Amino acid sequence: MLVIGLTGSIGMGKSAAAQYLAERGVPVCDADAEVHRLYEGRAVPAVAAAFPAAIREGKVDRPLLAKEVAGSPEKLMQLEAIVHPMVTKAEIEFLRAQERRGAKFAVLEIPLLFETGAETRVDVTIVMSAPPEVQKARVLARPGMDEAKLQSLLTRQLADEVKRTRADYVVDSGTSVEHMRAQIDKILEQLEGRKGRVTERLRHENEA
Repeated sequence: MLVIGLTGSIGMGKSAAAQYLAERGVPVCDADAEVHRLYEGRAVPAVAAAFPAAIREGKVDRPLLAKEVAGSPEKLMQLEAIVHPMVTKAEIEFLRAQERRGAKFAVLEIPLLFETGAETRVDVTIVMSAPPEVQKARVLARPGMDEAKLQSLLTRQLADEVKRTRADYVVDSGTSVEHMRAQIDKILEQLEGRKGRVTERLRHENEA
């Protein structure tokens, strides 16, 4: 099974690409969705111990948590040290389950893939990309978003041009959905039959 890492900066079309891959029958693990699940369950005790003001009704309140870590790299690192290992564990469980199913491909949708060094946990990377004006228009159309919030988010992410240079494949999502899907189809065609090393490594770790 080949493990594909899907990434891209905010507003670049990751969700649309992931949805299309799922429609094509490719299993997708969404890191953000996994964080949401963790904040309602397994991560609550550890987050509560570190950031008690961020807990409401037995769950992690994301807006409150964002206020807790805002402007503090140390607190952000503390939070990441709690959450990232749990997300990685969930992704490994997902990959092992998909391999047992006999899947040819499995996708890890990871917004901060390069920023967190997660490219070492996938076989191939796909970066979603669009022109800056398209990205800005998409993000500012979201509820509660403004230019200050957008800039704050972008400071945590590698620049698009850097991601493009580090990617194995780049998908342009700046024109039409049909064009984006055609690019993904072509990539999957090129990857057909390619062997992956990630799941082989996981098998060996499991045996050990």
